[in-house]
Amino acid sequence: TKVHVEVAKLHKEGYEFIMIGHKGHPEVEGTMGQLDSGIHLVEDVAGVALVQPLQTERLAVVTQTTLSVDDAAEILAAVKKQFPSVREPKQQDICYATQNRQDAVKLMSSQVDVVIVVGSPTSSNSNRLRELAQRLGAESHMIDSAEELQTAWFEGKTRVGLTAGASAPELLVQEVVTRLRALGAVSVRKMDGIEETIKFPLPKGLKTES
Repeated sequence: TKVHVEVAKLHKEGYEFIMIGHKGHPEVEGTMGQLDSGIHLVEDVAGVALVQPLQTERLAVVTQTTLSVDDAAEILAAVKKQFPSVREPKQQDICYATQNRQDAVKLMSSQVDVVIVVGSPTSSNSNRLRELAQRLGAESHMIDSAEELQTAWFEGKTRVGLTAGASAPELLVQEVVTRLRALGAVSVRKMDGIEETIKFPLPKGLKTES
């Protein structure tokens, strides 16, 4: 909502936009769908060079919130290099939960033989977790439910890492833990990490009288 409001406000002031995100992601579709023109999607560094705004005096950059700081940093640097006067968000658009999970996967990947990511195939941040673990040398698989676990993944493996996308429900994660125990996991250890205490209130329209 914050990104939508910022885009609407700056559009009235005559701004064009560069949006850092993934094509087809619901959040990107929703943000870009607010405007008939003047918003340019950039998915990677190479895409920055292809952006041709009508003017650069009033140009702002926004990001898909389910990207991590790591995901967006290189692209944002390229945007600022090509368009030095680009306006950045007053507050960081990046989702803290996404960054926390990527940081945890970086630590965990070197300690395990295989990484399981609980998340939907359509989830941008879940896919990034799997790709990150794979890039760091750990075999990695993404599942949407405990039933999708395959015994072949664990043959010859002694340590399994488990993480989840930012929107994966805790109940689903616990079901995967139960399934891993049934497949032979002897002990389960929770890694230390940043405790997430931020709470988001419901929008006014969704609140009901108690």
